[in-house]
Amino acid sequence: MNNLVNYPVMAVDDIIRPTQLQIDLRLLKENYLKIKSHVFPAKVMPILKANAYGHGLVKVGQLMEELKADYIGVAVLEEGILLRESGVTIPILVLGGIWGNQIPVFIKYDLAMTASSIEKLKQIDEISIELKKKAKVHLKIDTGMERIGVHYYSADKLLEESLKYKNILVEGIYTHLANSENSDLSYTRLQFDRFNEVLRFYEKHSIEAPIRHISNSGAICQMPEANLDMVRPGIMLYGVYPSYEMIKPIQVLPALQWKSLVVYFKVIKPNHPVGYGSKWVSDHNIRAVTIPVGYGDGYLRSMTGSAEVIIRNKRYPVIGSISMDQIVVNIEQDSAFNGDEVILIGKADQSEIKVEDLANWAGTIPYEILTNINTRVPRIYIE
Repeated sequence: MNNLVNYPVMAVDDIIRPTQLQIDLRLLKENYLKIKSHVFPAKVMPILKANAYGHGLVKVGQLMEELKADYIGVAVLEEGILLRESGVTIPILVLGGIWGNQIPVFIKYDLAMTASSIEKLKQIDEISIELKKKAKVHLKIDTGMERIGVHYYSADKLLEESLKYKNILVEGIYTHLANSENSDLSYTRLQFDRFNEVLRFYEKHSIEAPIRHISNSGAICQMPEANLDMVRPGIMLYGVYPSYEMIKPIQVLPALQWKSLVVYFKVIKPNHPVGYGSKWVSDHNIRAVTIPVGYGDGYLRSMTGSAEVIIRNKRYPVIGSISMDQIVVNIEQDSAFNGDEVILIGKADQSEIKVEDLANWAGTIPYEILTNINTRVPRIYIE
């Protein structure tokens, strides 16, 4: 398909750009196994949407294949196709809404669809009969997000209709939690109760329910009763928690480090402003270094005035406006040389910069930091 995004996977010898992501597949594996052990006997559906939260869709998908994950979750059809064309054979659910003309492609690539209306079920059934292949679906229930999904209070009709079509295999039924990472779980419990009320349909009709799943990273940690038949770990799989305030019974570790190199050193005189807008000025001589990373890579401009990096095991502030391709770092009277390692996310001895730090500096959430790291930043995999 012409619209597939080809996320690059490069060998170390091919890398010419100093700014790069280093992804430890061993830590990803350990995180997955910790989650799997914690939720047993529930199945696990690792969520690999948005280029596996910036970690590389194909490589992480192939790791999940090696680990024999029960399922994989993605957001859009193209992600599912790319995984299939990369040799991933385990079940894949596309969590986003679907267009009618996508249905034959879902069936061709053996991808499960999210169905949230009677009209979509009819359409899926008609096309699957034409193609003489069964279609796989998961029914989506809206218990309080108001995105896609049939409302919980009118779900019975959809469930009744889903039993009529012999060419559709209803593999699962699910909903999504809005606030499961909060310390106040009252709304999460309300959503859980609503979902359970919908599931009583199967009890009333003495029918075995399909795979029931509701728990994301927050609920996996804070509401074990919601594990049901399968859980969907997203950001936690990659070693980052959804929030500071949540309970953390599973100790996962960040699998990603974002690094660059010093490419230029200079002395900046007093009253010589730095960067676009000339917003940062020193009143004394400083030493500064330039790093080849910017908002074009996903190093968000909104971190201007707050961001820090690690050079030679010490944290230094980024000065001036963050540019598309470069940042300037104030090292005051310290020394640094061209080729010195710069840590944007990661750890060096006692100094560490976390994904959460960048999120705080940018006034956003860790999810946005990870998923905004551009594909022009090469991914290097430690196996």
